[in-house]
Amino acid sequence: MTAEMLARLQFAANITFHILFPSITIALSWILLYFKCAFNRSQSESWKKLYMFWTKVFGLSFSFGVVSGVTMSFQFGTNWPGFMEKVGNIAGPLLGNEVLSAFFLEATFLGIMLFGFGRVPNLLHDIATFLVAVGTTLSAFWIISLNSWMHTPAGFEIIDGVVIAKDWFQVVFNPSFPYQFSHVLIGSGITAAFLITGIETYKETKNSNNESVVKGKNFGILLITILLPIQIIIGDLHGLNVLKHNPAAIAAMEGLWETKKGIPLVVFAIPNEKKAENKYSVEIPKLSSLILTHSWNGEVRGIDSFETHPPVLPVFFAFRIMVGMGFLMFFIGIYASYRMIIRKSYNKFLNTILIFMTFSGWIANIAGWYVSEVGRQPYLVFNILTRTDALSKIVSDTKLSFTFPIYLIMYVVLLCVYVWTIFYMARNDTQKQ
Repeated sequence: MTAEMLARLQFAANITFHILFPSITIALSWILLYFKCAFNRSQSESWKKLYMFWTKVFGLSFSFGVVSGVTMSFQFGTNWPGFMEKVGNIAGPLLGNEVLSAFFLEATFLGIMLFGFGRVPNLLHDIATFLVAVGTTLSAFWIISLNSWMHTPAGFEIIDGVVIAKDWFQVVFNPSFPYQFSHVLIGSGITAAFLITGIETYKETKNSNNESVVKGKNFGILLITILLPIQIIIGDLHGLNVLKHNPAAIAAMEGLWETKKGIPLVVFAIPNEKKAENKYSVEIPKLSSLILTHSWNGEVRGIDSFETHPPVLPVFFAFRIMVGMGFLMFFIGIYASYRMIIRKSYNKFLNTILIFMTFSGWIANIAGWYVSEVGRQPYLVFNILTRTDALSKIVSDTKLSFTFPIYLIMYVVLLCVYVWTIFYMARNDTQKQ
């Protein structure tokens, strides 16, 4: 493979691994604050147990996220120096703000949150937990601000071929930022909710049907039921925003090769980019036009109307994995809520599903991230900087052929260790009770 393709795969492997952990910690930090407040209010030992266990999970996830994030940042310099050369005046301050206002805030108070329970005044511990939650959200704020700006650049001017900020408010709050930021936050909440539900259910199957397990499981199911309908609405609004600013990405998601009116929703197909057609297509007539234009006969631009467009196959399938997983999670949440509220009990079938779906949020998040990032191709910064222009002139396919497999093997091993550790902690927690 070419150096460009290997560099892209290496960065994709890194960001795929990295995104797994913020997708948990962003929401889990606020959930921990809720557990702590519930303990303060009730003095119930069950809320304390939940807080203490999930604080350990947060600490583990935070450490994995920090290390993988540092590795990822190095690749901007080694493999993609053209990115900072072109847009460093935008990316540098935003990334700097993330480090100064968010990461330092998390790191400063994380120790108090993890080890200060019962050792420092309770109010100080509450404040530390709150500030860690604020830090994780601020971190997401600045990172999503930069990423959304790469999709919908605003508030800038180009002087001597270099992008300069003209209006920082427009840079930060660019047209896609509200949709991306809310989509990421709610997605993190759903990911954390399924993690909590799955692990607490796993504890339950290990003969630990105590009050803290029941509370944790019920809390997770309730959170799933509340957040998933909100995420579906936000996802629809986000899609309409993408249609406005990057319609080529929508054409790739829909597998739409020609501009048409009254286009069908392609449930499944195998896109053939060389022949510009979909094989084995399963369609619902006119539904895509209704979703995208709110009209049964609305016109949607196809791939044929764009000079450049993202690769159709990965965007097409990643989009369906994201949406399919989202609706699967939604129906599981509804059924679990029915069992919790109406039947007042859970059956073995549902418990098995909940354990199996413990990390299902990861699948939806990764698929959504691929839709977003591959859907912006061939640009790194939309209509400003292509990936070819950003690639290092000295990086070689020989070097990347050596480093890429090492990255991949390391991430697979670390991911297995992380998942094993979570379940080990859960088993160990049940033995202590």
